[in-house]
Amino acid sequence: MAPQTSQSGPAGPRKPGPFGGWRDRLDEVRALLGGCRACPVCCGADRLAGEAGDCGVGLAVPVTSAFGHFGEERPLSGHRGSGTIFFGGCNLRCVFCQNHDISQGPRLGQSGRDRLFAPPALAEVMVDLADQGVHNVNLVSPSHVGPQVFEALGLARDQGLRLPVVWNSGGYDDVGLLELLDGLVDIYMPDAKYWDAAVGQRLSGVADYPDVLRAALREMHRQVGDLELDDQGVAVRGLLVRHLVLPEGLAGTEGVLRFLAEDLSVHTYVNIMGQYHPAFRSHVDPRLGRAPTAAEMRQAYDLAQRFGLSRLDERPARRWWL
Repeated sequence: MAPQTSQSGPAGPRKPGPFGGWRDRLDEVRALLGGCRACPVCCGADRLAGEAGDCGVGLAVPVTSAFGHFGEERPLSGHRGSGTIFFGGCNLRCVFCQNHDISQGPRLGQSGRDRLFAPPALAEVMVDLADQGVHNVNLVSPSHVGPQVFEALGLARDQGLRLPVVWNSGGYDDVGLLELLDGLVDIYMPDAKYWDAAVGQRLSGVADYPDVLRAALREMHRQVGDLELDDQGVAVRGLLVRHLVLPEGLAGTEGVLRFLAEDLSVHTYVNIMGQYHPAFRSHVDPRLGRAPTAAEMRQAYDLAQRFGLSRLDERPARRWWL
């Protein structure tokens, strides 16, 4: 099935979302940081007073890098790159994280490369990326700094930002915050890491990952629908889901793909990823001691076909298992 298309490219008029004046919800959003409820961890830290949350981040937002990235999915990178902003810290503690120096480095989310930003300065970073000609502004691991990002996005929109905004998360997102973001985010790109709660607890330190993921995916899809592309194949709006295949079926691929097809849409755009390799603290589970086999990757693609998912990210160089 051909991808859905939109004739309004990234530089064209934005589709109006149901979210009206973002400032009307700013007090509600900021309040999430006092007795922190910004993400499903709900650690209770008073981040408004600068106290670090469980994520290691206080009120200021750590940014590790901001640049035009060509290594994202094809609909995001296009031919001008995706304007990625990598945030320090994370609300997950994945034992196999390949970016652990950024996500789980020294407390306060500072990896040694981070700079700390208040929302007005972060808004300037977003606008500056847009001025560089990228296709979108791509917020990488924003879940733990969602309230600050909300304010920065609102300020950036007021300053003329018209590019699609991508919420690129680990899938452990608070539905209440997602509802507040409605109209400011155009493209949601969450990970769908696990289908088994015990696996989520063991490998990422959260016991309710599957329940949180399902609720978040439903809200994301409600807001933006299936992924829409312009006439150059660049994403302008919609949901794109990443699923990293883990060895020994740890990721619960069958459950994840069935949910996407049956509970959301068979037109869901999915990147089935095969690049797992042992890293960081993956030794805590012997099953993580190897990359997925060609047979495991073929099985994942066969499952996608069985459930009717045909919009799969195509990167021939990585399709070594076919």
